Parts: sequence; structure tokens; C-alpha cells
Amino acid sequence: MLDAIKYLIGAAGPSGFGSKSTAEDVTCACNLQSLTAIITGATSGIGAETARVLAKRGARLIIPARNLKAAEDVKSRIQKEIPTAEIIVMELDLSSFASIRRFATNFNSCDLPLNILINNAGKFCHEFQVSQDGFEMTLATNHLGHFLLTRLLLNKMIETANETGIQGRIVNVSSGIHSWMGRERIQFDQLNDPKSYDATRAYAQSKLANILHTKELSLRLEKMKANVTANSIHPGIVRTRITRDRDGLITDLVFFLASKLLKSIPQAASTTCYVAVHPNLKSISGKYFADCNEASASSVANDPNKAMELWRDSDAIVASYV
Repeated sequence: MLDAIKYLIGAAGPSGFGSKSTAEDVTCACNLQSLTAIITGATSGIGAETARVLAKRGARLIIPARNLKAAEDVKSRIQKEIPTAEIIVMELDLSSFASIRRFATNFNSCDLPLNILINNAGKFCHEFQVSQDGFEMTLATNHLGHFLLTRLLLNKMIETANETGIQGRIVNVSSGIHSWMGRERIQFDQLNDPKSYDATRAYAQSKLANILHTKELSLRLEKMKANVTANSIHPGIVRTRITRDRDGLITDLVFFLASKLLKSIPQAASTTCYVAVHPNLKSISGKYFADCNEASASSVANDPNKAMELWRDSDAIVASYV
């Protein structure tokens, strides 16, 4: 009950920020002029606000997108507000391993540094779909796509951190819905049955995978003595384009009834920005954050064996593209 009251009134936590803090609030003291950030899913919603605020603080942005027109529109809006913003739009379809590899190759050929990777893009498939690589689309996009992207960009991040002395940061955007999942292992070969498909379960599973990925990645970075951290976050409940397939009276009614729990998009982008750039988080890795403060993930999400198993299985799937 106390936590609910703190959330509703926006009480600040140990970080000095809370549920009502915005992305601009948490970055107001940050100068990012020497940093380069890649943000997936930056064509709308939380990702677009994250991109705007990081650009406002001086970061160079790489916006990968399947819809290049939407990405160019976001770029134009940001540069209209911030004429000095340096933004590069590049093509990327996170549901395609081949597209991810092309993007990584193209980015690495630009000879740019990479300080921040924000794996923000999210997909919620209301109907069963399969990616071109043969995997259930929600997990393929939200987990496998980001897993491969991170693998392909990790050397560049480690190299940049070594050359500049500036710690690199990876942020995986998860969700509190991850706690809906039980302890069973994520088995990729059992996900492609349209008869047993449940959209909410598929989404929750992908969000659990984001946290498990973060946990194992953090351990591996530590063993490598890499000057790069990895953390996961819950942005909060916010209505974004992820519900676009179900806009209508019922969806509108549900969100109206839940309106007191909803965050604005600037508030929802705050935890991502806080974990990505705030100096308080120097050398903090493998943690889960909500409302700009460290939070408790589910027991399954904290299981190192589950994290290792998921990494092993995911790595086997994308191996030929690494």
C-alpha cells in the first residue's frame, strides 16, 4: 500500500526522482556532447521522447528504423527544436537477423564511437505471427533481435570505452509484466504453435527474456573486465502505439479507468534516460529499475541458471549471424 501511495503522489526515491519525474528532469545536469547513442524504437512514444531529450543534452543519435519515413519525421521534429542535433537515420528491421547484421555492418563502417545502446523497441502481436527466420514474432523482435544487435555492437562499445575512458551503458527496456511468467524455461521450439498462442503471455515472456539477457550480459561484461554496464528497466504504464492494433471503445475505456496509474510519455521515458546517462549509475550493472530507482524483479528474472540457459539457446539461434 505504501509503495502505491508513493507512486501516485510521485514521491522521490533514493535517487531523488520518482514516478512523476520526466526525462528532462533526470538529465538536466547531464552534458552528453561527447556521446553517441543508438536507440531502437525511436520513431514514436517513449523511444522518440528518449531520443529528443538525449539530443537536447548534446548526444549524437543513431535512429535505426524499419519505417525510414517515420524516422526522418522524428529527426526533423527534433532538429526543429534543437537545430544543432546530430541525428543519423539507418535502416533496421529487428525481426530479421539479416537486417540486423546489415545494420551493424553499416554502423561499424561509419567509424563512429558507441557509448550508449538503448534496446527500447517493443512489439505486441495480438495475432500469431512468425518472423522471416521462423520464430514467434513478439519474442523474435523484443528479445532475439535485441540479443543479436547487442552481440554485434558489443565490441564497438568496449572499444569506445577503452579509447575514451567513458563507461558504456546498455539499457534493455523490459516491463513489470515479466512477473506474470512462471518458472518454466523459455523453449523456442514450443512457441510456434498458433493454436496455443496467447498474445499477453508472449509479450510477458519476451519482457522476462529482456531481464534475463541483461543479467547474463552483465556477468559476462564483468568477466571480460569491460568498462560497459547493462541494466534493465520498467518504464511504467503508458499508452503508446504498442496498442495500435486494438484502438477502439474497449481499449479507450480500459485506459480511462486506469488513467490514475498511467504515466505521460515524458514520465515514462525518465527511467530509460536516468539509467542511460545519470552519473549516479556509474559502474552499476545487472540491476532492474522502475521510477528511476532500483527495483525488485521477479524471482525467475533473478535466476542465474535461467539467464545462462536463455543466453545459450539464444546464442545458438543467432550464431551464424555473429
